[in-house]
Amino acid sequence: MEKVGLIAGVGNLPVEFVRAAHQLGHSVVVIAVVPDVTPELADEADVYYEINVAKLNKIIKTMKREGVSKVTLIGKVTKELLFKGLKFPDLRMLKVIAKLRNRKDDTIMVTLVNELAADGIEVVDQTLYLKPLMPSCGVFTRRQPTEKEENDIRFGFATAKAMGGMDIGQTVVVKRQAVMAVEAIEGTDACIRRGGALGRGESVVVKVAKPNQDVRFDVPAVGLATLQAMLDSGCNVLAIEAGRTLFVEQQLVLDLANAHGICICAVDKNF
Repeated sequence: MEKVGLIAGVGNLPVEFVRAAHQLGHSVVVIAVVPDVTPELADEADVYYEINVAKLNKIIKTMKREGVSKVTLIGKVTKELLFKGLKFPDLRMLKVIAKLRNRKDDTIMVTLVNELAADGIEVVDQTLYLKPLMPSCGVFTRRQPTEKEENDIRFGFATAKAMGGMDIGQTVVVKRQAVMAVEAIEGTDACIRRGGALGRGESVVVKVAKPNQDVRFDVPAVGLATLQAMLDSGCNVLAIEAGRTLFVEQQLVLDLANAHGICICAVDKNF
């Protein structure tokens, strides 16, 4: 039985990962690095630890002690931690922070990946076990997008790709081909709430992969929390990039979307 490691953040994706790995006969060592991870994660894991993200040396030593040489990084770990200040970071984490040329998402993650590699721990493709959660093109809800919404999706897709290319964010909120909000350090859900409030209803949310997406981290994902943010702020359409976005808790999301008349679809550059 192959043993794989999971460094887990918030959300349901870590649970989905563990279940998928189990289906392939792998055992999973999980380290939850932030509070408020999904409660089921501890039950699903073969071995489970809680180690604060600031304790990098302990995280690495724990994985090595468990005999793990390949890990996946899945779940939300907000980059705000670096700006607010990590609580009691160890010496190794301080050295990693000191190496950062800037605090862009990719810079942070590549530096972390390199640090793990220095100890013989390879960070692997986030989607290795999760490709079934990446839908192809289509409309998944009863409601179809209107012509105006289709125009907003096209506009939003191009805008989100441009923002992703600058390593700013992967989500935009659009209304009548005007940008209401662009995802930055605050994350997808906060971006949706801000953009939906500014759009005052009938806004379109578009989420895409970066043009040069590194599949080891930050693969775009949507789920129940995404839809809840849309409901809270009056957004009507969610468009994700087909084949490159993880769609978690699909049945729950689609049932809720249908109940509230929200359109969810997957598109590509040819939409």
